[in-house]
Amino acid sequence: MLYKNDTIAAIATGASNAGIGIIRISGEHALEVADRCFRAKNPNKKIITTPGYHAVYGNVTDGDVVMDEAVCLVMRAPNSYTTEDVVEVQCHGGTIQLRQILKVILKNGARVAEPGEFTKRAYLGGRIDITQAESVMDMICAQNELAARSSAAQLQGALSDKIREIRSFVLENVAYIESALDDPENYSLDGFSEELYQQVEATSSEVLKLLGTAEEGKMIREGIRTVILGKPNAGKSSFLNQLLGEERAIVTEIAGTTRDTLEEEVMVQGIPLKIIDTAGIHETVDIVEKLGVEKAKKSLEDADLVVYIVDGSRVLDQDDAYIMKLLQDRKVIILINKIDVEQVVDKSWITANIIAPMIEISAKTGEGLQEFKEELTKMFFHGKLSFNDQVYITNLRHREALSEADLSLKRVLDSIRAGMPEDFLTIDLMAAYEQLGTILGEQPEDDLANEIFSKFCMGK
Repeated sequence: MLYKNDTIAAIATGASNAGIGIIRISGEHALEVADRCFRAKNPNKKIITTPGYHAVYGNVTDGDVVMDEAVCLVMRAPNSYTTEDVVEVQCHGGTIQLRQILKVILKNGARVAEPGEFTKRAYLGGRIDITQAESVMDMICAQNELAARSSAAQLQGALSDKIREIRSFVLENVAYIESALDDPENYSLDGFSEELYQQVEATSSEVLKLLGTAEEGKMIREGIRTVILGKPNAGKSSFLNQLLGEERAIVTEIAGTTRDTLEEEVMVQGIPLKIIDTAGIHETVDIVEKLGVEKAKKSLEDADLVVYIVDGSRVLDQDDAYIMKLLQDRKVIILINKIDVEQVVDKSWITANIIAPMIEISAKTGEGLQEFKEELTKMFFHGKLSFNDQVYITNLRHREALSEADLSLKRVLDSIRAGMPEDFLTIDLMAAYEQLGTILGEQPEDDLANEIFSKFCMGK
């Protein structure tokens, strides 16, 4: 998708009936296009002469036919989302009505915007960088409150500012080396390598600190994939219902009620969980139950957390031993359930096989549920989430670029230790500078920019 100077238009609101719908027009002739199909109630008012950030009330018309009453909001370049002249036509939000009005706008000189073209124009106009552009789509697609807040922080430039700070340091050192090589009388490199070593070490630590948030960033974006595991009738579905605060899963006294995975999303202590309730794992000849057991085991492959529920009123057996074997080297919270009845479970057998926090609960009454929530916060995000000064890496592209930049910085350290000349150091310093630049979208390849913006929805 190349940057075009023509005027574009698209429906900017959702593809469903609503009280209000918005059609966005942007480009050099946006005001003229709007004027051709909008008639203000005040005959002395025209869109073309309306100041920026002013609204005009009137009707959208197709020739002499009134299509709808509407309000046109005018934003003049460069003080608009795209940095171009923009008109937003706010009318009634029926999907058919919006499509008809869009047709009239297109007939009067605009063309349909490509996916992400409004945001791409904002990027090419210099109002936002690639990182901020990506955060726009992340915000639209956010699956939980934390993901939305993280995207909002990146849209405000939290990540961009940090990357620019690191790049500024790198460029300053490259510039100093180049100046010293060109003008040794005024710029000395004596002892510079030792000083540079300390600075590069500190910068590498900053990059690693950002990389250290990538796993948490993935969880913010997607939620913590939490698998509830246990034998039949251990109370897995009851526990799920307690977390959700509703009867989402069927609960009976009959073992094996759950025969397939059931997925739900819930916020616990401010942490997003993507919970998968599974079939009870045990030896069975029932074909359907076997399929459920296999699916339960498969769900472990991508799990960030496993909640292992043990029926405290039953003696452990070989099915429990098999489950504990599956949970080796995984992040686990053990819940001893049914503490509201007599306990016979041997906890020492569990602790001998799994190193994990153990909490006693009653999925029936909710007792112990708060202790589970508190344990969860200890295991993830260092017990709390803060967006005041913490930047989370939620994008795989950013993660890869940071990893490459860190490798380049480590090569600089290796070269200094090996006593390499200063001009050799600039090669890897510039490599780190360029890798960090790809995060911001500075001089990106066309293919990269096109790939990013092609994922956007229409009207954005």
